[in-house]
Amino acid sequence: MSPIISQQQGTKAISIDARGPRFSAGITVVLLSTALATHSVWVLVAQGVVFAIGAIRGPQFTPYAAIFRTVVRPRLKGEVPTEDVRPPQFAQSVGLLFALVGIAGSVAHLPLVFTIAVSFALAAAFLNAAFNFCLGCEIYLLLLRLK
Repeated sequence: MSPIISQQQGTKAISIDARGPRFSAGITVVLLSTALATHSVWVLVAQGVVFAIGAIRGPQFTPYAAIFRTVVRPRLKGEVPTEDVRPPQFAQSVGLLFALVGIAGSVAHLPLVFTIAVSFALAAAFLNAAFNFCLGCEIYLLLLRLK
């Protein structure tokens, strides 16, 4: 397997380039900001599809990951930092949940629900893009500790 995605021996845990989710979060910030500013449910639907791919297949299969892998990663130098795919995949599930709530709010003509749901998803994406702090990943780890 490539150094970006590798299977750990003896487990089902997959490692991904840790810089990829941060890059993806930057694109997500742009899309969610656009959805919020224009109140466009279609922009949120598009981002929701990306969240669904990341939640179901894994963040390494999203279109943003493809852009990172083909355009950004070849230009980066140094050792490839890796991380377990499960926390970012859980974070994609949380993003999908907020996208679905926002879409439902728009369809039900409840603009406040749309605004709140998109704002929460935007805040989480911004934390990841700007500060490399994945809120969904931290929630995943907290839930693991509670088990």
